[in-house]
Amino acid sequence: MTRRDLWSIALIVLVALNLRPAITTVGPLLNGIRADLGLSSAGAGALTTLPVLCFGVFGLLAPSLRRRFPGELLLVAAMTLLATGLLVRTGPTAVTLFAGTAVAGIAIGVGNVAVPAIIKRDHPARVTLVTAIYSTALTLGASVASGIAVPIKDATGGGWRLPLGLVAVPALLAGLAWLARIRRSTGPAPEVPGPTPQLWRNRLAWQVTAFMGLQSLLAYVIFGWLPTLCRDRGLSEADAGLVLAVTSFVQAIGSLLVPAIDRRLRDQRLLVVAVGALTIAGFAGIAWGPIGLIWVSAVVLGLGQGSGFALALAFIGLRSGDAHVAARLSGMAQGVGYLIAATGPFAFGLLHDVTGGWNVPVALAIAIAALEVLPGLAAGRTRTIRHQP
Repeated sequence: MTRRDLWSIALIVLVALNLRPAITTVGPLLNGIRADLGLSSAGAGALTTLPVLCFGVFGLLAPSLRRRFPGELLLVAAMTLLATGLLVRTGPTAVTLFAGTAVAGIAIGVGNVAVPAIIKRDHPARVTLVTAIYSTALTLGASVASGIAVPIKDATGGGWRLPLGLVAVPALLAGLAWLARIRRSTGPAPEVPGPTPQLWRNRLAWQVTAFMGLQSLLAYVIFGWLPTLCRDRGLSEADAGLVLAVTSFVQAIGSLLVPAIDRRLRDQRLLVVAVGALTIAGFAGIAWGPIGLIWVSAVVLGLGQGSGFALALAFIGLRSGDAHVAARLSGMAQGVGYLIAATGPFAFGLLHDVTGGWNVPVALAIAIAALEVLPGLAAGRTRTIRHQP
């Protein structure tokens, strides 16, 4: 790789580190937030659902923004907006909490779509590798944020607002780094869009989208409710947050395994089956296994989720004929996919309230993990979507 390639990847990593802490810092602090602001389980589910809903809506709009603005400029705007939303949500009321969360979700939705298109444009021969690095950075950012949220709260007097607000700092730094790239860039001019493939009528595009949606639904259920589930099983608040941190950290390992294994396979279908099996085993172990094996189950769940997320993102680049198709497929897969995912945290909170326990919600998660294998097997075949004449 050239120095320019390494710098480009470093900037992608810097953005990726900021695209999940806004979500993963909430779960470990959720009990304190609920007690302070009087949120029900359904309200807490809505809080974790809102940013994912914004991912979906603005994921669908982001490709149209990309036609008007370079991807680099979109990332500067996204990081600035993200920092603003993160600060707003530390305000004194539930209104500021939800409003700031929505703004942060909008920013992340734009970033989610912009990055895969930049990867396809700048690293067309290394899509799987660079995507794995990107998804690893996403999971590392999520892991660190979830792991330090409670210790920061405890060290600073027990409030939940400071841990939530501190994640605005790296977002601002990422925005400044991409702004410097815009000012110094001597790279190619923005692409002129070619003919638009009829993605909404393309079966492969829907298979990629369905896999992304079901995988993401489970991911945001984990981000939002795993610490609460672990607390209900008897773990302390700090240990429950640490379980989420372990799961998120191991996701990074799962992400890095994808390109290493993919090089030895004809296509990605075997990886899809492994994703489903690991996710099912992880959920079952955390919810119903011996309490001493929760940490082992967290590792298994992290491997399944990490490899699944890296695979879902890789499908966008692998199944796209060029960067323009990748931008549109990224918008469709992440837009519709995150709209599907947005139903997860709210539904799980509601099911928990209605049934008074976790058996039904976890059984649903296991069913979804089995269901995601079907579109994954179809998306895992070696095919591409190209421009139509």
